[in-house]
Amino acid sequence: MSGESTYAAAGVDIQAGERAVELMRKWVDAARRPEVMGGIGGFAGLFDASALKGFDHPLLATSADGVGTKVALASAMDRYTTVGHDLVGMLVDDLVVCGAEPLFVTDYIACGRVVPSRIAAIVQGVAEACVLAGCALLGGETAEHPGLLGPDDFDLAGATTGVVEAAALLGPDRVRAGDAVVAMGSSGLHSNGYSLVRHVLLDRAGWALDRHVDEFGRSLGDELLEPTRIYAQDCLALAAAVDVHAMSHVTGGGLAANLGRVLPAGTGADIDRHTWSPAPVFEVVRAVGDIAREEMERTLNMGVGMVAVVAAEAADAAVTLLRDRGVPAWRCGAVVAGKSSVRLLGEHRRA
Repeated sequence: MSGESTYAAAGVDIQAGERAVELMRKWVDAARRPEVMGGIGGFAGLFDASALKGFDHPLLATSADGVGTKVALASAMDRYTTVGHDLVGMLVDDLVVCGAEPLFVTDYIACGRVVPSRIAAIVQGVAEACVLAGCALLGGETAEHPGLLGPDDFDLAGATTGVVEAAALLGPDRVRAGDAVVAMGSSGLHSNGYSLVRHVLLDRAGWALDRHVDEFGRSLGDELLEPTRIYAQDCLALAAAVDVHAMSHVTGGGLAANLGRVLPAGTGADIDRHTWSPAPVFEVVRAVGDIAREEMERTLNMGVGMVAVVAAEAADAAVTLLRDRGVPAWRCGAVVAGKSSVRLLGEHRRA
């Protein structure tokens, strides 16, 4: 064997990583809060919690998540900002269900090869979504894993931390039979169920990502990369204005399983499918894949990305507030006593 072994020869390009940091700097700097100390480039991000105002008994909340196999579509389409947006949605909307205000996000990008412009585009999406969520992008890590990941492969994950006043903590302890369930519309598939969707539409049906789909009014790839709706600020506004008892982020497991996580023992919920019409993408996936309804509903969000459990008398005000903020919302059901499950009843309206 001849020649000098180097890290670059092994597939890790430190200079490319440094260039990626420079390209992402302006996006990270734009996603700040007043409590953030220092800037990009340190070993750890710093957040001055003593600068938070208005808390007597603050509770810290944290959540970690990823984007899943949706990143494969981003690679195939060479479009990366949307999955950065998805990451923040998955993180902060898990956090906000307990009433917590998201304070900051950290991200982790693993790739086979650092392409500075690609990494910067991912971080741009993360930062822009942090601004929408009202939180800071406090830091992150880009790891180059040649030999483990292909040159164009990457994965994306992150974590978020938030704060909620102890007396304002939302959850099953507040929920009562008779409470109303208010649904908030999804922007599409969000970031769950993509292994099934890719298997059905790309592998089995052989559809190309640039295929125009009449039901969508755009290409398949554009539909599948539609970013996750970020509900955090809308949910916080809702909790501040009306009597909210619990919230549930509808992700893996679907509406029934995730709503069931915030219901106390001895209660269930009846949800009326007829109160909404899922976006066309759900029917296309079902029809092309010949998928049973039960499988669809435990894998995909079916048009509902978040639900709020509110006092029955607050339901109309909750729907009005959310709609005024641009969030599709409607009363979809109620909490019932003597049940142990969430039942989805009736048939969806036709689009």
